[in-house]
Amino acid sequence: MSRKSLIFVIPNYKKSIFMAKIQKSKQIVTPFGGVFLTNEAFTQSGMSKLIDNELGKRFSIDYQYSDIFRSIFDIFLCGGDCMEDIQTHLRPTLENIPNNKVPSADTLLRGIKELATINTEIISSSGKSYNFNINEKMNDLNLKSLLLTGQLKAGGCYDLDYDNQILEHEKYDAKRTYKHNTGYFPGVASIGNIIAYIENRDGNANVKTAQKETLERMFKLFKKNDIDVDRARMDAGSYCKDVISLVEANCNLFYIRANKCDDLTARIREITDWKTVEINYKNYQVASLPFTQFLKELGLRLVVMREKNANGQTDLFTGDDFIYRCILTNDHQGTEKEIIEYYNQRGGAEKLFDIQNNDFGWNHLPCSDMNYNTVYLILTAMVKNFYNYLLGKISKIFKDISPVARLKQFIFRFIAVSGKWIRQGRQWKILLYTNKPYEKLKFT
Repeated sequence: MSRKSLIFVIPNYKKSIFMAKIQKSKQIVTPFGGVFLTNEAFTQSGMSKLIDNELGKRFSIDYQYSDIFRSIFDIFLCGGDCMEDIQTHLRPTLENIPNNKVPSADTLLRGIKELATINTEIISSSGKSYNFNINEKMNDLNLKSLLLTGQLKAGGCYDLDYDNQILEHEKYDAKRTYKHNTGYFPGVASIGNIIAYIENRDGNANVKTAQKETLERMFKLFKKNDIDVDRARMDAGSYCKDVISLVEANCNLFYIRANKCDDLTARIREITDWKTVEINYKNYQVASLPFTQFLKELGLRLVVMREKNANGQTDLFTGDDFIYRCILTNDHQGTEKEIIEYYNQRGGAEKLFDIQNNDFGWNHLPCSDMNYNTVYLILTAMVKNFYNYLLGKISKIFKDISPVARLKQFIFRFIAVSGKWIRQGRQWKILLYTNKPYEKLKFT
């Protein structure tokens, strides 16, 4: 066998010798040519200018905040998942972009820390102390970026989901959560597939602790940016008098999962006019009754759904073999089926957490302090929101890319294209080795 060739024997073929020869080229060609265009979109959309105007100039004259945001975006677009990837793997590709400034991993982390705010100590009604991190400036920037890209409209009225998400990690300030792991427990508000507000808190904080104050800050920021809420969906963690009063005053309609209690269970047992409806190909019994446990002056409605339990055993409290679920609402026009189906769409918010965890770095927090990691959470939420904006533009041209494509699909079908920059006629041009319609894209 020749030292310069490697011969493989392939059985069942008449010509069973396959020779692999390697030819090298000194041309600088990147396998991530699509990132050239996403960087152009970042600038043309006005994101770079907005970030620097809102956050101001850094003490360092080398890298501004827009350079830091764009570089973190590039890390995820090129398949990375931590700050070190920019130095270890991606710097040659990103430095090949004309006039592109590529910070080191240390500079990215310094930029994140510069935008942090001091934690706020919250004392619960039981006297326990918890750390919250409130970063109004970053949340305000996020909303302004959504308005800039047209994902939200000033004067618009939107449906809102609010939930607290356990963010599991083992940093030194991690606290034990109710699921017996350690981490943070941030409150996250979403509008459709975009994240609109984030406030971080200790992992051991009760979901009801200071939730009213969190929502007050969120609604205040929405009003500052001329954003209104039409309908709001929340889980049972928001089922308390002060939160319901606040939500009712700031939304047209709300839908909150209600916790059962002895008084409520007694009233449910008195229902006789159950109706059978089909929801997701399964039959349930539904009914409505006036809600009188508290806030009677609001005239609220309780929608009740029940189904037979799997084991057929009788429940000690209800006296029957049904599983009951309740939704508290001020919607008196929708049918029980419509209200239940609308509430069940909260599953989209759960998918959003999955995307942030696995596609945009929430599973790999870069810092050891809550206030620094809060900046990272909001920054990567902005990255995800801008990614949505890109998908909206690109999916209209690239038929093999869905408007809701996950990042992995986007990398394979758009970012992973061989390309290089060339200088012709005093202009920089992108040479892409593909027949896909990249030339048709416009981001202005």
